[in-house]
Amino acid sequence: MAELHPYPFSALVTRAFDELERKQSIFDLPARKFFLGDPDRDLSVQFHGKRASTPFGPAAGPHTQLAQNLVLAWLGGGRIHELKTVQILDTLMIPRPCIDMATVGYNVEWSQELRLEQSLDEYVKAAMLIRMLVESGKLGLRPGATDLIFDMSVGYDLAGIRSERVQAFMRGMLDATPVIARLRREIPDALAHLRDLDFAPRLSDTLTLSTFHGCPPDEIERIIAFLLQDVGLHCIVKLNPTLLGRDRVRELMHDVMGYTDIRVPDAAFDKDARWDQACGFVDRLGGTAAGLGLGFGVKFSNTLIVENHRGFFPASEREMYLSGPPLHVLAMSLVGRFRDTFGDRFPISFSAGIDRQNFADTAALGIVPITVCSDLLQPGGYARASGYLTALSERMASVGATTIDDFVLRAFPGAPEGETLAQAKLRNTGLVVDRLLAEPRYHQAKNQKPPKKIGRSLKLFDCITCDKCVPVCPNDANFTFAVPTTSVPVVWVTATPGGLTARTGEAMATIEKHQIGTFHDFCNECGNCDIFCPEDGGPYKVKPRFFGSLESFRQVPGHDGFHFGHGYGIARIAGRELRADYAPDGRVRYSGDGFALEFSAADPLGTLSGTAEGAVDLTWFYVLDTLRKAVLAPETVSYVGPLAS
Repeated sequence: MAELHPYPFSALVTRAFDELERKQSIFDLPARKFFLGDPDRDLSVQFHGKRASTPFGPAAGPHTQLAQNLVLAWLGGGRIHELKTVQILDTLMIPRPCIDMATVGYNVEWSQELRLEQSLDEYVKAAMLIRMLVESGKLGLRPGATDLIFDMSVGYDLAGIRSERVQAFMRGMLDATPVIARLRREIPDALAHLRDLDFAPRLSDTLTLSTFHGCPPDEIERIIAFLLQDVGLHCIVKLNPTLLGRDRVRELMHDVMGYTDIRVPDAAFDKDARWDQACGFVDRLGGTAAGLGLGFGVKFSNTLIVENHRGFFPASEREMYLSGPPLHVLAMSLVGRFRDTFGDRFPISFSAGIDRQNFADTAALGIVPITVCSDLLQPGGYARASGYLTALSERMASVGATTIDDFVLRAFPGAPEGETLAQAKLRNTGLVVDRLLAEPRYHQAKNQKPPKKIGRSLKLFDCITCDKCVPVCPNDANFTFAVPTTSVPVVWVTATPGGLTARTGEAMATIEKHQIGTFHDFCNECGNCDIFCPEDGGPYKVKPRFFGSLESFRQVPGHDGFHFGHGYGIARIAGRELRADYAPDGRVRYSGDGFALEFSAADPLGTLSGTAEGAVDLTWFYVLDTLRKAVLAPETVSYVGPLAS
């Protein structure tokens, strides 16, 4: 299984600022897609008594694991980040692929893919880099647009949460002083003026509990009580769609929305908390939190367990988790039921099928935060984020609202005279939930067509260069690089009694405007780029794979690819390792199993010498050399090269 390798902080900082200066983008997100603040409206909200500049953020998932993910979500306007759920079991073997966004959205991914200590480092790196970008003045941010909240997420049982390593993670989030001190020293000299910023040591004192499917209600209550009483955190508990009950879930899924192929196993309902049980522990925990002067709320919703019926994930995975449009209807139905029971007593956060079209309606319910995952996995990726806030601003302008609270009061016509904010939230909830059930865009008929394929297979070089694979990667692992329109020689070298002889074949042409590569260290083989690539094969499997270090190159001997260090390049082709060492005088030593050749890089065939057992495919040197020149060229912005080592 491919493992994620966090990027060195100094290299990450250098990449961000260099790319902004030279290309007006950061981590491949164009500056025109940055959220800089709204000059006419105040989009800020309160979350556990703290100000966030917008109600939007990435949900706990693939967009909140690595530092660059969090920076990208922030650049897109995310100001409440629900961080990736961590747990004591941090060496999980997650099936690959693990994300299927071909239609409505499914996944088999759960919990972090980093060690706990790495997760803490990534969150600190992200917070520090965001602060550096703000203080640099290079983004043109408007006043009031920078307030950011990191919300922890942990799971999945009390024993794990109380363990020393998880508690050390929480202590680190509450006071990251030692990590900040270490990373501060890694800020490159070119940005030395930002080393002395007063980076806030408290990254987070809020937490959303991600309970596993089937978590007993008394366990949920004990976990939140511990987090409130012993750790002193403001808490939100994420609740499952099964709270609607099996009859209502199946009625909505099958009869109302038409997803007759999606089956929720009976065990999902049998093991989960019932509505009355959830209401009981919510009521009690709300009282506990109030007595401690802490915030407490609920989140709708967790994913929904369904049977694995599509054949995309490994057959060993009997169940998968539903997201996207149908989950939006289920989760909003739960919001309606919850408010019918509790009114506006408890704050609600939300994550289920949010997109540009429903973001403003969700904000009109007074929900904070509104977090997104599935829609950010669609073409455009993080570039879609600022569109949510544009849509919200346009809706606010249409009703003459200048603040979010004002928008809640004005969002829908028919408000009675003197209506309070709490009353408006409840009225709006009823209007939105009732309308959702009749909206065709959430139904199966509108969500059954997969992305188009053109019937052509990917190759190492050249494709239709639609570049869809670049932004749909939540980790920014896919990237473009320019290779001059040329031909790569196809050459075999053989040792004969008279010396080395060369035999040539038809050259490989590169004709497209640029090429696609995958940075291995950030690729967890989730499969999302394969879903949206018009060609068959999967970019992450077929396109050149680049390793950031020898360590990551050695860890996965089953993965072909390339690594470039100071003065050398290494390739692994069909499991066999090849190496090119470049001397300052232009000579190259090209070696592998059974051969060692030397030649001038400017004229390999004319200066060839060395030894070889059998035929040597010199073609791969030309490929290696072509890629080395391309990805290490000064004009190329990528994570590849000595900087990453």
